[in-house]
Amino acid sequence: MFFTSNKDIIDAKRAEQSRRLAESAVAKGNPAMTPSDIVANIEQGKWTSSEVLEAYIQRAIKAHTLTNCLTEILFDEARLQAKELDAEFAATNKIRGPLHGIPISLKDQFDFKGYDSTAGFSEWTNQPATEHAVVPGRQIIAAGGIPFVKTNVPQAMLTFECNNPLWGRSLNPYNPGYTCGGSSGGESALLALDGSALGIGTDIGGSLRIPPAYCGIYGLKPGFGRLSKEGAKGPSPGFEGLRAVTGPMARSVKDLELCCRALFGSRETDTVYDVAPLPYRDVSLPDKLKFGYYTSDGFITASPATKRAVLETVEALRRQGHECIEFTPPNVHEAVAIYVSISSADAYKTMLSHLGPDPMDNGLKMLVYSSRVPRFISSLASWILSTFLSDPKAAKVVTAAGAKGYGEYAKCIQQRNAYEKAFYQQVWHKYGFDGIICPVQAMPQLPNGGATNLSPLAAATLLYNVLDSPVGVVPVTWVDPEKDKLTDEWLVKKNSEGSSFMEDQLYRSKKPFYDPVPMKDMPIAIQVVGKRWDEEKVIAMMDLVDRALGDRGFGPGACTQKTGKMY
Repeated sequence: MFFTSNKDIIDAKRAEQSRRLAESAVAKGNPAMTPSDIVANIEQGKWTSSEVLEAYIQRAIKAHTLTNCLTEILFDEARLQAKELDAEFAATNKIRGPLHGIPISLKDQFDFKGYDSTAGFSEWTNQPATEHAVVPGRQIIAAGGIPFVKTNVPQAMLTFECNNPLWGRSLNPYNPGYTCGGSSGGESALLALDGSALGIGTDIGGSLRIPPAYCGIYGLKPGFGRLSKEGAKGPSPGFEGLRAVTGPMARSVKDLELCCRALFGSRETDTVYDVAPLPYRDVSLPDKLKFGYYTSDGFITASPATKRAVLETVEALRRQGHECIEFTPPNVHEAVAIYVSISSADAYKTMLSHLGPDPMDNGLKMLVYSSRVPRFISSLASWILSTFLSDPKAAKVVTAAGAKGYGEYAKCIQQRNAYEKAFYQQVWHKYGFDGIICPVQAMPQLPNGGATNLSPLAAATLLYNVLDSPVGVVPVTWVDPEKDKLTDEWLVKKNSEGSSFMEDQLYRSKKPFYDPVPMKDMPIAIQVVGKRWDEEKVIAMMDLVDRALGDRGFGPGACTQKTGKMY
């Protein structure tokens, strides 16, 4: 098919999406269906896979109407698969596997045979995948799961807003003036509105954590090697200085556990070569755990709302008899500089080579342009930040960006390895922590367009990409304008050791980005961090935290109950 312009391509893709959505008939649905409920009821003969799928299709359509969260529509293939599962169960009275009949959504980058994986690039349209990616095709389907939609991402998948010229902007399900996060943003918006039972995303800087935090759901970023990324299309396929990982998102910790039990260590064929042969390991936690926690990482101090979420979690754990010790992670600004140094090693030329006629998203511009200015200009900006704004931490990050030769790049990798060793010595070994409780981001939420100026907020998550740590996200509470006001702790500059450049924008400018009033009743989450290869322990600690906090309104149906949007 021949297109005369970028606009023709975009119009055709959106028209195809609208047609597929419109073809689905209305079906009955229960938004409180959990993955475990689905499998149990199908196994007992109360439901069929087809009935469950139709219910979730309708929820997905409604969620998309509200948030623009979907990209490729896989309903036809999903219905065929559901019928196949129903026929199989009718003949054998046995479920295929632990995910039998569960409708599962996929981040757009995962290849699904016959459909595009565009990552928001119009240049990547009309190039349907010739085979499934490993996780959806050779693992989820083999376990009985049903991939039925793909979801929106930011352009190039390197910002934490969800916007691109091809599919447009995805919105926060709690407040359309705010972003659902990125890059797994469409996934989180869909799950928050009960439009999917489980979701699969990826993370290279916070993409399995920031969107779940913004949307009030649960997420897990495993370390590298627990789930395959084969068939997950990206704009820089040869880049491995910071490794992207595949992980699940869901509406409860138990749902995450179900997914990981089904997929960890799964090597359905000899071609699955990038996954450790390490099945899910049951973990028995001791009666008393030792947690470290912080509300400031020394680079950006958490906002009042985010600090409250961390401290409420700490108090809940202490009431259960667990030990919680406050600490400051070492030199987080150095980890940020390492991340920037490695990720900008070719000044993002490979990543942006796929733009074609598409305009660059504003959220990418700070990253890209700062990596392409002459060194003397970045050195001058660094000097100004350090000398006149008394911000040596931001100054170091500024000079880290830019294209590098192999020798300089290799030094960056050495610095990454040295930082990881130092973190283990100065944190894990020194204190003997079982886990760490900390902010997902200094801000609990971000208004649409906020990432244009505030991309350094990702420091709180990318720290654990540099370390390749397993990390879970647990929603804790809701923004309360009375409890979460700015006080002198944030308004007086001398009270903080963080980046004055960033904190001035967040808290001390004439119109600060942090304002709890428009964020009222939006979710606030925390990170639960573990040591490398401790994914199962992280899930167990997430469950412990979740139970310690008690009922606070999260889970299936939470967004609908809070906002009333779906009815």
